[in-house]
Amino acid sequence: MDTKRSDRVGDLLLELVSQLLTKEVSDPRIGSVTLTAAEVSKDLRHARIYFSLLTGNEGKAEVLTGLKSATGFIRAKMAKELKLRFVPTIEFVYDDTQDKARRIEDLLQQVKKEG
Repeated sequence: MDTKRSDRVGDLLLELVSQLLTKEVSDPRIGSVTLTAAEVSKDLRHARIYFSLLTGNEGKAEVLTGLKSATGFIRAKMAKELKLRFVPTIEFVYDDTQDKARRIEDLLQQVKKEG
């Protein structure tokens, strides 16, 4: 099993950012956030962290604004915790997988009712 370093760093980032959001970031805009995945570039300079909301996609823009405002703080904490040559830039992206699954489920229910 050959695990890429970027995958391992992504897992560490996800765990660290999750802990920071629950314990140290006190922004009320990001209260209902669930981190779902992290993708890190091969050179470990860029990270894309995916999130979903417990409330569906309502308030997505407000939550994204809150996450972007916390990015500097998160990167500073990452620099202290992780032993990396470069601290990756962070981009938060809304994960719409649950929304797509819900839409497919609704379509299947419609077909079932018609048939």
